[in-house]
Amino acid sequence: MESFEQVTTQYTPMIHKIMNSLNIYTNKDEFFQLGLISLWEAYNRFDPEKGGFTNYAYTYIKGKFLTEMTQTNKRNEYQVSAAEEFWDYVVDELTTCPLEEEILLSYCKSSQLTENQTKWVIYYCLKGFDTKEIAEIEQVSLSAVKNWKAGAKEKLKLAIQAEG
Repeated sequence: MESFEQVTTQYTPMIHKIMNSLNIYTNKDEFFQLGLISLWEAYNRFDPEKGGFTNYAYTYIKGKFLTEMTQTNKRNEYQVSAAEEFWDYVVDELTTCPLEEEILLSYCKSSQLTENQTKWVIYYCLKGFDTKEIAEIEQVSLSAVKNWKAGAKEKLKLAIQAEG
């Protein structure tokens, strides 16, 4: 029998033909690799007394592909991926840097912001909430949060101008 390199060259089109006949259109590289491995196994196991190599290799490679496809389908059946909406509810604890919050709080303190004005700064700057969301969280009116915002912005503006 010829060398495996010659067999590989000769039977590569057959591997592609089997892949096409099984409608393998994803993971083509992995399946082609599996086809080469299967060809190697068929090459080593082949018994010339039992028939021709081409039929044996074709059946062996196709069987390996079908087995892999079945196992992949079973794995996919048991894998559950989260719905996109799930990620909206996951809280990422690392979204704010503790040092960032500490610096922001020091500005609030040095600017003599009230407790509510400081809440607005934290909610708005660190957590990205808008006025309506802050009002809902704090259970106050929209105008109250707008007043916190206006007061905080004014005091911070004055503090920045005093530094510069």
